[in-house]
Amino acid sequence: MPTKIEKMFRAPYSVPNGLQVTDDNLWIVDQITDRVALVEITADSDYTVPKLIRDIPSESSNTSGMASGEGALWLAANGPGERWRPVRDTDAKPGTGEIFKVDPATGKTLGRYPIPDGGGTHGVEYDTYDEGHLWVQTLKNQVTHKVRISDWSVQKTLPLPYGRGHGMVRVEDGLWVTHTSDRVIVKLALEDGTILDSIEVPENCPEPHGLSIYGPDFLYCDAASGWISKITRE
Repeated sequence: MPTKIEKMFRAPYSVPNGLQVTDDNLWIVDQITDRVALVEITADSDYTVPKLIRDIPSESSNTSGMASGEGALWLAANGPGERWRPVRDTDAKPGTGEIFKVDPATGKTLGRYPIPDGGGTHGVEYDTYDEGHLWVQTLKNQVTHKVRISDWSVQKTLPLPYGRGHGMVRVEDGLWVTHTSDRVIVKLALEDGTILDSIEVPENCPEPHGLSIYGPDFLYCDAASGWISKITRE
């Protein structure tokens, strides 16, 4: 698939590790503070930063991935935050991850869910084609599970083709998954995880972490450099 990748702006926080385009604009979550910022998808030409609409705290920790659905934000807590900041009582426990359901107006925690199989996670996606379900990655087994939210039961499991899976985007005919270390974003078949398409991210571009759909294109964030980039599918 021919693509063009361009830097758009730097995130308002230093370590953006998940993002989600919504009708409100663009949400970006920071891995260090675990705050979530709503910003305009435009950049100040002098400082290459977006305009901040508002931000909220969260009780998530070491946040690595986010989604939006059912009027809430879903944050992937990849264990406690002790590597980046003082530990909080609300942090996920060492060696485990959780999915936090968060009120986008206040940051209040509406629910906490364990990662299937245990261990950490780098990715979560709300399934807009099958509402009431999330896709949740597990680092322990390098798979992504489709989970029914109502009873937190696994409905389907797809293997991930590379290590260090990260942001995901559900489309009508597949699931796009970012693999950060391999610098590739792959489209997986929903039936068995077969690779249907792929996008290579060159070394001279920001590293791909979180991923969100943006019209016909994608936005992704780089926790290492702080950049938000756009992938134009030509």
